Amino acid sequence: MLAALICYKNMNKTFKIEVDCANCANLVEDAAKKVDGVKELSISFMTQKMKVTFEDDADAEAVMADVLKVAKKIEPDFEIL
Repeated sequence: MLAALICYKNMNKTFKIEVDCANCANLVEDAAKKVDGVKELSISFMTQKMKVTFEDDADAEAVMADVLKVAKKIEPDFEIL
């Protein structure tokens, strides 16, 4: 049971993304790291993936909606697939 709680508290997810350029990926990464509920976030332009570690009490779905909103302000074509 304790192991399940530990995994939940350190929830990590990897998302397939679509971003047009490396500079845009860097700008989105910097902005998305500041979203409430994000503990860590990294974007790889080469693999078109975004790895997110959520804060312990974060609602992952709501956090990702906010991440997408921030990303689209920087790069309107940004998508989380």
